[in-house]
Amino acid sequence: MKLFDVYPLFDINIVKGKGCHVWDENGTEYLDLYGGHAVISIGHAHPHYVEMISQQVATLGFYSNSVINKLQQQVAERLGKASGYEDYSLFLINSGAEANENALKLASFYNGRTRVVSCAKAFHGRTSLAVEVTNNPKIIAPINDCGHVTYVPLNDTATMVAEIDKGDVCAVIIEGIQGVGGIQLPTDEFMHAVREACTRNNTVLILDEIQSGYGRSGKFFAHQHQGIRPDLITVAKGIGNGFPMAGVLINPMFTPVYGQLGTTFGGNHLACAAALAVLDVMEQENLVDNAARVGSYLLDELKKLPQIKEVRGRGLMIGLEFDAPIKDLRLRLLKEQHVFTGVSGTNVIRLLPPLCLSMDEANLFLERFKKVLG
Repeated sequence: MKLFDVYPLFDINIVKGKGCHVWDENGTEYLDLYGGHAVISIGHAHPHYVEMISQQVATLGFYSNSVINKLQQQVAERLGKASGYEDYSLFLINSGAEANENALKLASFYNGRTRVVSCAKAFHGRTSLAVEVTNNPKIIAPINDCGHVTYVPLNDTATMVAEIDKGDVCAVIIEGIQGVGGIQLPTDEFMHAVREACTRNNTVLILDEIQSGYGRSGKFFAHQHQGIRPDLITVAKGIGNGFPMAGVLINPMFTPVYGQLGTTFGGNHLACAAALAVLDVMEQENLVDNAARVGSYLLDELKKLPQIKEVRGRGLMIGLEFDAPIKDLRLRLLKEQHVFTGVSGTNVIRLLPPLCLSMDEANLFLERFKKVLG
């Protein structure tokens, strides 16, 4: 049997990671500014994380959700304090797509509606409802194309409010910052207008913070730059530093009902140990503040480079848009300068390094990047 060929792969076998650096099987070191959405360290190699995971797996890695799991309670308490959402509840699952599926399900249980408004260029996952609210026809199978979704351009306030004011919208789902869509930022005006329209029409506002949350934007959640409070917030990726884990933060307006939601592996003991280790390190090393400081510096320096058409982002979530396709540029950066970056579409390079990226490492990236820009 061979692997199902779903990704175009670089011919590089990464075997070790630490901080913002990875090493291949030949011992070649790379600076990683994409990192699979790690927060505290590439490759899970932060010593505190390793210790917490090791101790937990040696004791109890998994047991059924039919009994009390005090680690889950600790994650909920700690995450509430870290994010400023202590009055919300937490439902733990395994992936970002599951988080969005459950958020959309909760919204529909709440108001009984079925229509969802999403944004152009949105990405919310690859499972049934999550992929339907993702604005990419190439990955929506006919069985998922059920007519639930209306897409509205991000920051088209008038069109969005008009849709919500029709009174039949179950939920509006918006990314704190669009990731796959090319690091597109919602405006303050847009977000406030959406919040007000949702409140007015008993429509649930879901903020997908799977990429943009957990400190990446320089605040715990990207939507906190706008000063709004959504009804549901979805998290994954950073919550376990790459360990398969996700969650939904749930407004007190939702009443839990036995049997409506459930999961076999969600919030298992090992995942919770990973999540607690992440929160420990984020707090001890002031990683949210570091993301704001180093990210601001990177944004300022990148905006000085005339070869880049537009620089967008907040904190350590940065998009670099070029006039021409960036495939060759990105490949040269990897092969010649040993720097991993992400991509969006054909013309945008995405930077999402671990939040521990230092000022020296930011300068190292700038130095290597300028060499391939010419």
